Amino acid sequence: CTTLLRVADRPTAIFTASDAVALGVLEAARQVGLRVPDDLSVVGFDDTFAAHAASPQLTTVRQPLTQMGRMAMQAAVEGARDGSRVSPPVQLATSLVVRGSTARPQGQTDRRIPDPL
Repeated sequence: CTTLLRVADRPTAIFTASDAVALGVLEAARQVGLRVPDDLSVVGFDDTFAAHAASPQLTTVRQPLTQMGRMAMQAAVEGARDGSRVSPPVQLATSLVVRGSTARPQGQTDRRIPDPL
């Protein structure tokens, strides 16, 4: 990650697959002298305790873990009961938790992103 952060045309933001990886990006940014969020925005995924405890606190995507666990247990019990091996796909809502690791890139104007259709 430090190699990516040292290139001349480095990213202004990094979205990671987990909070643990995002914490590694925070550390890599520190090692190369970048300030989060002034020089680089970082976003994680999971909303773990570490995201809240990080410095700066990590912007992250929160998953409904309790609901996910409940639905997984329900699918396992129903599968055991009726002998089915496949359960239908399920989508649950996530939410963005904005904290201190994100900001507008320096020098950017106030451009609005259009709402998705």
